[in-house]
Amino acid sequence: MVSLIKDKHISAKELMEAHLEHISRVNPKVNAIVTLRPELGIEGAEQVDKAMAKGHQIGILGGLPVAHKDLVPTKGIRTTYGSPLYSDFVPDYSALIVERIQKAGAITIGKTNTPEFGAGSQTFNEVFGETLNPYDTSKTCGGSSGGAAVALATRMLPIADGSDTGGSLRNPANFCNVIGFRPSPGRVPTFPSKVGWGPISVQGPMARNIDDCALLLSAIAGEDSRVPISITEAGERFLEPLEREFKGVNVAWSPSLGSLPVDPRTTGVLESQRHVFDHLGCNVFEADPDFTDADELFLIWRGWGREINQGEHLRNNRDKLKDTMIWDIEQGVNLTGPQVGWAEAKRMELFQRMHRFMDKYEFLICPVSQRPPFDVKQRWVSEINGIEMENF
Repeated sequence: MVSLIKDKHISAKELMEAHLEHISRVNPKVNAIVTLRPELGIEGAEQVDKAMAKGHQIGILGGLPVAHKDLVPTKGIRTTYGSPLYSDFVPDYSALIVERIQKAGAITIGKTNTPEFGAGSQTFNEVFGETLNPYDTSKTCGGSSGGAAVALATRMLPIADGSDTGGSLRNPANFCNVIGFRPSPGRVPTFPSKVGWGPISVQGPMARNIDDCALLLSAIAGEDSRVPISITEAGERFLEPLEREFKGVNVAWSPSLGSLPVDPRTTGVLESQRHVFDHLGCNVFEADPDFTDADELFLIWRGWGREINQGEHLRNNRDKLKDTMIWDIEQGVNLTGPQVGWAEAKRMELFQRMHRFMDKYEFLICPVSQRPPFDVKQRWVSEINGIEMENF
């Protein structure tokens, strides 16, 4: 699309008008874009066309419409975090990821739906309601970047941003048949943020294909001196060609990651595609990484982050939080110093085990989610293969 604008086959305004018209028809059926500012889209597109007429560069995302996840502050546009506490909040600043996307030439037209404060693999909240899976509207689209995934799948947007603590880029992308890429912490610096040194939550790109995902990543990656763990390598490296030779590459094949319950419908799809890697010339080995203590580690680090970011809401507005959010924050409130110390040590052990594992295998192939999309009225998965899930 950017090439079409740069080559003057279409104007940015024509592209924007086509997307806005499509959104007006499709979005009411799926509830993916929850705040829409079409006038900003038209105004931004006209500015791109004027820049083109003057011979100016329009950026690698020049003219593309984008809506940002409703967890990231977006200057002048309602940003609710999926919470009634912020139902009318309009920030006077933008998050770094929004600034970088706009600097690359994309045009902000609104916000995409998310669960309350991004908690859970089911995109619903008390402000906007549920976002529906475009392939089956009786099913969930996943979460927490569910609005973004659906907007991409329905071609309402060409690119979108998301974030990921425990799967929030990957799970909705999986449920909606698009791409969600979780980068390493620091690759896409998060600012502003209360957590600087050891975050498990990251921001990243979403798109309908790998090339577009890499294009967006090139715009949002790169150092920011305000973020202590930001990676110094420039984002432009992701503009390099993605094609490569896979012959002789060692791949670990792990349909259940060793011990996780996985729905047979999921493993069936995975196994049906194993031949793809054989045809590429990969050396495919059945191998499982050692995720000892990973479950408990995740609960500690997630709870710790929740208390830092939403603990004040628990103290002052408990009655306006959903039950799972209260439970999650309380996990952090009740942490002790020794627990956090244990988690830090065990996290390092897990890192070293994974480092040794990935020294043997260049890629780990495993399910994105343990089961297919579930009923849109079900708030979280309570069991898989008869095994009870203790929490969301």
